Amino acid sequence: MSFRTPEEAVALANNTRYGLAASVWSENISRALDVAPRLQCGVVWINATNLFDAAVGFGGYRESGFGREGGREGIYEYLKPRAWSKLPMRGDAKSLPAQPDSLVDTNNVSALDRTAKLFIGGKQARPDSGYSRLVMSPAGEIVGEVGEGNRKDIRNAVAAARGMTKWSSASAHNRAQVLYYLAENLSARADEFEKQLMVCAGSTRQDAKREVDASIARFFTYAAWADKYDGAVHAPPLHGVALAMHEPLGVIGVVCPDEAPLLGFVSLIAPALAVGNRVVAVPSETCPLMATDFYQVADTSDVPGGALNIVTGDTKSLTQTLAQHDDVDALWCFHGAALSALAERESIGNLKRTFVDQGRVFDWHDTASEGLPFLRQAVQVKNIWVPYGD
Repeated sequence: MSFRTPEEAVALANNTRYGLAASVWSENISRALDVAPRLQCGVVWINATNLFDAAVGFGGYRESGFGREGGREGIYEYLKPRAWSKLPMRGDAKSLPAQPDSLVDTNNVSALDRTAKLFIGGKQARPDSGYSRLVMSPAGEIVGEVGEGNRKDIRNAVAAARGMTKWSSASAHNRAQVLYYLAENLSARADEFEKQLMVCAGSTRQDAKREVDASIARFFTYAAWADKYDGAVHAPPLHGVALAMHEPLGVIGVVCPDEAPLLGFVSLIAPALAVGNRVVAVPSETCPLMATDFYQVADTSDVPGGALNIVTGDTKSLTQTLAQHDDVDALWCFHGAALSALAERESIGNLKRTFVDQGRVFDWHDTASEGLPFLRQAVQVKNIWVPYGD
């Protein structure tokens, strides 16, 4: 199959549902190394083919499957942090308070009737259905309203995320600066978020302050990791090297837990954004106002439109839509065993990678709920074999 430019060659190579391996042949090694990262496959051989070694991971992208055999990344497929196995199981899901037919007077409802909108493509967007849902405090009082997102809203959010490729191609340093900026702007509005947690989640003042401070610290953590979580150079038994490159998965759907509604939200979106993924987030169903308040922080923190999208609504239906969407590359679900099973079952359509809690309750304040285990779930490893010499 002929082509005229390297860009045309890359487009032809990527025009498939699969992505196991590819060979790039060129007299110009610089051009070959420029093309290799743009190929959507797990292994690339430069001026060679069918090179294998147990120290170098092998595996594909997209419908060629996920995960790796061999190499350090292959070992991690069989491991999980020891602390995770000791996490308590989530109890039976508590039913949400019934949605009243109309607003009633409470001390927590502002005189200004403001319904928090969805956040899609860097803009506040009204839900396609035109409906809203009431947000109830643990005491059963109405504390606000958010948009009732549906399948169309998820499709719009995924389309916006899919189009924001410049976030994935931005330098790691640039992404780190944006995350630092998010942390700084969240810190500037810490009092506001603390009050919202006290009203919406029933937190004490001390617990609310602890959660906001932990959320700010988590952004700083992943900002620091953004330009330091890089790949490796393997030395297989040949005259050459194999470059293990960390690449973002693409579009990640994130279903957030009800516990620690701000910290849980931040703990899941931050590692995904840090390594260049675009995120479609479904916030806590019981306390979504933390996420809708947060998009005002994102608006003023140089987050490109489409890198972070937030859709509120019924968690189960939105999770199912994300799982069935073929333009979603991975799905993270931390909302109980039943929803974890649904996410894994419905994601089979395009073999999207899943990361779920299996019904366990994470302590989002614990250091085991941040760092390398989450970063590893946010990337895929591409091994580029580069022989050299005569």
